Order: sequence, then C-alpha cells, then structure tokens
Amino acid sequence: MPKKSALAITLCLCLAALCGCAGIVNRASQRLADSLTAGVLEQDDIELARDGIPSWLLLVDGVINGDPENAGALLAGSRLYGAYAGGFVDDPTRAQRLSARSFDYARRATCLSIKSLCERIDAPFESFQAGVDGAGDPKVLYTLASAWAGRIQANSADWKAIADIPKVQSLLERVVALAPEHAHGEPYMYLGVLATLRPASLGGKPEQGKADFEKALALSGGKNQMVRVLYAEHYARLVFDQPLHDKLLNEVIAADPHSPGLTLINVLAQQRAHKLLESGKEFF
Repeated sequence: MPKKSALAITLCLCLAALCGCAGIVNRASQRLADSLTAGVLEQDDIELARDGIPSWLLLVDGVINGDPENAGALLAGSRLYGAYAGGFVDDPTRAQRLSARSFDYARRATCLSIKSLCERIDAPFESFQAGVDGAGDPKVLYTLASAWAGRIQANSADWKAIADIPKVQSLLERVVALAPEHAHGEPYMYLGVLATLRPASLGGKPEQGKADFEKALALSGGKNQMVRVLYAEHYARLVFDQPLHDKLLNEVIAADPHSPGLTLINVLAQQRAHKLLESGKEFF
C-alpha cells in the first residue's frame, strides 16, 4: 500500500476513534448533569438542599466548561440554577445573577438544538413567534421558557424584562401544543400564572388561568403541590375566593410530598403554603 494511502487510512481511523471518544464523554457529561439535577429534585430536606446545591452548581459548571457544546448538560445546568435561584435565594442581586446564568445556559442549549429560534430570541415578537412555530423540541422550549420566566421574576422592577412576557407565553403555548403532559403539567402552571397577573378589568384572564391550573393539576395526577400553591396565590387571591384559597393550601400541607421528580418542589410548596395561609388572614 502506498505510504500516503496508509497515512490517510491511519488518520481516518484516529479521527473516528476521537469522535467516538468525544461522543462517550458527551453522553457521560450529560448523564452526570442529569443525575445531579434528579438528585436535587428528590431531596426532602430543605436545609440540606440549600447547603448542598451550591456545590452541585459548581460541579455542573465544571461539566459545562469541559464540554461547552453539550446541550443536555446546559439544559440540566439551567434547571438547577433556576431551581436554586427561585427556591432558596432571598437576596435580589444574587437572584438576578443566578437567574441570568440559568437563562444563559438555556439560551446556549437552544442555539445548539434549535438554531432558527436562537437567531430570533432578541428579535421583534413577530419574528420570534415564527421561530417558535417552527420549533419541535418541547424539552428545550420549556427549559428556555422557565429560565426566562425566572429571569423576569428576578428583575420584576425592570420594564424591559417584563416586556419579554409575551415571548415566554409563546414558548409555553408551543410546549403544550407539542407535549401537553410535559414536566408534570408545569407549562400549564406557568400559563396559569401569566393569565392571572392582572384582574379581568385590566386585561387579565383569571378564568383562563383557573382552567390552566386545573389542567396542570390533572396532568400531574394532583402530585405537583406547587400548582396548588400558585393557584391559591394567583387565582384565588385575585378573585377574593378565600374558601378556595384555604382549601388548596390545606391540601398542600396535608399531602405526602414524596413523588418522583417533585419531592423538593413539594416540600418548598408546603413551606410556602403555611406562609400564605397565615398572610391570608389579613389579605381577605
């Protein structure tokens, strides 16, 4: 065999081997990030989660730094940062910083998975909507939507951030059109919150929000207790329905929080339910 041909074959074999190794590393990194996220969501001790999650965040950062084009690791990192910022951080400046990291990871994952949408994230709404309409991955869309919602919440005094709410709603509507059962009904939960941000007299859609919360509850088999908390906080308080408000929150407190993928969320929901019941005495 001529030397050039032999060299070419050797190079091809080496490149093939390297590509195979890269694939193995990519999958291993994604599995690690997914396992970390799943482990966090199964935790039923709030203080342990509060103290331990920062170490996991640093570990996920390391995974992403070593494999920056791993969309799965980026999605897991976004979910983990979002859960920590939304559930455990009281300092507004820190919450803004952590939610920004969550959104950045979600955006980078979107750019790797749905390039046509990536190019339109900062575009005017009509162009953005066209990108959403052409997207077909509910996991990526939902992670981007929830991270974006978290960033808006952390920057609620910034009108520029609030102006992005229609884009978040567009993403959520696309998710439920593609996979209504995705993430234990959480997309409907977020849609319920968006519909009940304002009373009907100011353009809100409280009854649509109520229907969305009920849909979220049904899709989770009643096991996602955060749905009941937000249902009470956003719908029942908006329409001054104290019996519904107290009923929902007492159901949260009485429920067994342990459920695959929902345990930590449910424990946090129970903590929040106690506070809402107490503040409800003055609200109603």
